[in-house]
Amino acid sequence: MESEGLKEELVSAVTNLEENKVYEIVEQMLESGENPKRIIENLRKGMTIIGDEYSKCARALCDLVMASEILKSAIRLVEPSLKMSAVTQIRGKVVIGTVQGDIHDIGKNIVISLLEGDGFSVYDLGVDVPPQKFVEKVEETNAKVVAMSGLLTVSYPSMKETVIALKRSGIRDKVKIIIGGAFVNEKWRNDVEADAYSKNAYEGVEIIKRFVGEA
Repeated sequence: MESEGLKEELVSAVTNLEENKVYEIVEQMLESGENPKRIIENLRKGMTIIGDEYSKCARALCDLVMASEILKSAIRLVEPSLKMSAVTQIRGKVVIGTVQGDIHDIGKNIVISLLEGDGFSVYDLGVDVPPQKFVEKVEETNAKVVAMSGLLTVSYPSMKETVIALKRSGIRDKVKIIIGGAFVNEKWRNDVEADAYSKNAYEGVEIIKRFVGEA
C-alpha cells in the first residue's frame, strides 16, 4: 500500500510542478526497490495530465515547459537503475531522433530510457535531425530499427523525406521504421511508408521489441 501511495504522490507532485518533491519521491521509490519502469510510467502519467490540461487551455505554456524539465531530470535519476536491471546481452540496435523541423524530445527520451533498460543499444541523434543523418547512423551502426519522433504536424514531411532517403541509400529494406508522436495515426504511417506507429513510449518500445524478435 505504501508503494501505491508513493505512486499517487508522484503523479500529483508532477502535475503540481513540485520539483523537489518529485525528486524526493523518485529517490524514495528507488530505495524501496520499485521497478524503475513503473516510476517512469507514473512520471509520464503526470506529464500526460498537464499536456491534456494545456490542450484545453487550462495550463500556461510555461507550465508545460517546466514540467518537461522536471521530467527530464527525474528520468536521469532513474536511468542508472534501468541500466542495472538490463540484460547483459545486447538485444538490438536502434537509431532514434526527432525529425527535422521539430525540437520536442520528451517522448523520445522516455523511449530511449526504456529501451536501454531492456538491453538495447540506442543511438540518439537528438532533435531537428535531417534525413541524411538517419541514413549515416544506420550505415555506421548497422542498426535494424529506425525510430522517428515528431510532436508537430510539420514533422510529417520530414518523416517522409527520411524514408525516401533510406530508400535511395539502399538500406530501407534492411531496417524496420517506427514513427511516434501525438498526431501520428494509421493514415500517416501509411503515407510515410513506415512499418508501425505509436502514440506513447511504452507501446513504441513493445513494437520495437517485436521487430527485433522477428528479425
